[in-house]
Amino acid sequence: MRAAVLIGAYNISIIDLPVPRLQNATDAIVRITASAICGSDLHYYHQELGTPEDPMPIGHEAIGYIDSIGDAVQTLQVGDYVVIPDNVDDGHFNFGPELPNSYGSSRLGGCQAEYVRVPFADDSLIPVPVNASTNATTVMDYLFVSDIFATGWTVLDFAGFQPGDTVAVFGAGPVGLLAAYSAMLRGASRVYSVDHVQDRLDLAESIGAIPINFNRSDPVEQILAYEPNGVTRSVDCVGYEAVNAQGEVELGIVLRNMMNVTSDYGGIGVVGVYLGEETTTMSMTQFWRKALTMGSGIVLPLQHATELVQLIASGRASPSFVVSSTIGIEEVPEYFRRFDQHLETKVVIQFP
Repeated sequence: MRAAVLIGAYNISIIDLPVPRLQNATDAIVRITASAICGSDLHYYHQELGTPEDPMPIGHEAIGYIDSIGDAVQTLQVGDYVVIPDNVDDGHFNFGPELPNSYGSSRLGGCQAEYVRVPFADDSLIPVPVNASTNATTVMDYLFVSDIFATGWTVLDFAGFQPGDTVAVFGAGPVGLLAAYSAMLRGASRVYSVDHVQDRLDLAESIGAIPINFNRSDPVEQILAYEPNGVTRSVDCVGYEAVNAQGEVELGIVLRNMMNVTSDYGGIGVVGVYLGEETTTMSMTQFWRKALTMGSGIVLPLQHATELVQLIASGRASPSFVVSSTIGIEEVPEYFRRFDQHLETKVVIQFP
């Protein structure tokens, strides 16, 4: 099968890999019909990961139909359309929150490929009502339950969101756009979208968010001009590679901006990825005096799959508005470059 792999920094290649086979009775093999390039993929893209001898499969968003199942799979059948979440079930009972078992950075392999093996299929896969008459836009809507729609939705929970809240979303990439979109679906009174890529801000404005371009002036001052007391919720959809107005990476800039723009007794949510050993500082005195709360972590799409699938099936939600290009697998290396250079908002990979 054809698959995208990482062979060193900024080097995506399309190679032939063996089609995965069932290894356990609880496995399923899914024939992928659509995958996507995610902002989280760029964190790996920028690192010296993978070698010609040991290429690193990449990608963690996918939808397709079941090609084969193990003998112990009980709730799924060959031919069923399913979403593969970026973090699947680990097959064990956990007293606490389930630890992520992720595609694109582990032994599970990557989802930018023609076939994917899914362990513990009954508990990992998300069935969706797709058939031969379902249009391509709706299929892409369901695809994003695998990660970015679920992540944009969950970061609001991390921030303690309630209907009527005002929300500042830092980052207008795919996750940030869907965080803004989710806030509106859930009853936010006003949503601010903070970024420096004008095309992305225009897209945020098209769904009703107030665009804040930090290249023009301090984003905190811009938002406080609208909200003198600050917003009730702010969310980080950027992570450790956030840049300042000079285009330089400045670790912690988003966290500090959120502290400054969030009102007393407000909430902060963080889903932007923070990797490595670098540390950042923020004022615990300010955090304490303002009586803020903060939630963060890796999102598990399975926790919100039911409501998100229902919102899409009913026509209430259509997260595929973020898609800027649809490509074939052989075009992936070029579109990684374009996505990294902010020439694309969201890229979907379609398979025959």
